[in-house]
Amino acid sequence: MEEETQEREIFKKLVMSMEQIVMYTDGGSRGNPGPSALGVFIETLDIRYGTFLGHGTNNEAEYAAIFSGMDRVRQEVGDERARAVHLECRMDSELAMRQLTGRYRVKHPRMKEWFDRITGAKRWFEEVSFHHVRREENREADRMVNEALDAARGKEESAPLSSPA
Repeated sequence: MEEETQEREIFKKLVMSMEQIVMYTDGGSRGNPGPSALGVFIETLDIRYGTFLGHGTNNEAEYAAIFSGMDRVRQEVGDERARAVHLECRMDSELAMRQLTGRYRVKHPRMKEWFDRITGAKRWFEEVSFHHVRREENREADRMVNEALDAARGKEESAPLSSPA
């Protein structure tokens, strides 16, 4: 009985020491495929950014945003602290969420590369969860996508989206 109580106390301390970080991501492509960009809003750390990706699909941009955000969280908190983080990834892409939670299979080879990269990045954290949110709840990440696309207008937009590898 005493051993069980000690185990519960250890578990409670572990849970209490785990930091939760909430991140919103979005990806967009004008034309699909077409000029694409990612947007990330890491609410807990008050970090937001958008990045132009080149020519690609909306789904590629969604996955690129998720991976980019995960990588940025790890950079910001450091490897050691990241191992105690529960990263909550919120997105308005129901497809990406269902694929990343295992409800849908990823069939397209290029998307499988992104899927594998994100799956590997999950090891950086104590826990990673993926959640679908309504578009209205993802406004900041969406704004970052549109700002990146607008800023890139007139630049070389025919460059292909780089492979995740």
